[in-house]
Amino acid sequence: MALENKLGITSSPELAEAEEKISKKKAIELFENGTLNKLEAGKFASLKAIHQYLFDDIYTFAGEVRKVNIAKGNFRFAPVMYLEAALDNIDKMPQSTFDEIIEKYVEMNIAHPFREGNGRSTRIWLDCILKKEIGMVVDWSQVDKEDYLLAMERSPIKDIEIKHILKNALTDKVNDREVYMKGIDHSYYYEGYTTFKTEEL
Repeated sequence: MALENKLGITSSPELAEAEEKISKKKAIELFENGTLNKLEAGKFASLKAIHQYLFDDIYTFAGEVRKVNIAKGNFRFAPVMYLEAALDNIDKMPQSTFDEIIEKYVEMNIAHPFREGNGRSTRIWLDCILKKEIGMVVDWSQVDKEDYLLAMERSPIKDIEIKHILKNALTDKVNDREVYMKGIDHSYYYEGYTTFKTEEL
């Protein structure tokens, strides 16, 4: 079953296709209209704004913190009851060095604040921080999809792997649209989540 959406689509593959097309179009707008440069890098409010912009035409929950617990495989993301506190803590994390920025990114991934579309939104959010703090962004075309997903899966316990992968993919092409768009490429972000209603946990 597809997530409830504004498009009236009931097929998951069809929704994924529409979602990719619409979110890519919106991501280009975000890049070209200067909105990203106006956001405060590293704040959850900025991630919310990015998510809302990308998915407002698709989901009623665009930009809203999720109200259900979600998991991928055996990994459960931050429980709803602790989510707001986790987001407050992430806002306060330092972000002046590459290591600090990736540690913040890992924590936001564990939080997974939205019902859908976390990967795309958070990668754009990450690049905003990197651009502001160290004048670099990730060239996602240089990141192997499987290596990235496995490293992100292990990152809550050991983040050295994801730091190594992303550091090797850094570029100073911070205003290159093609480099930016690779961060929301469908092949990176398609993830299946299991949803648990809060009261069932």
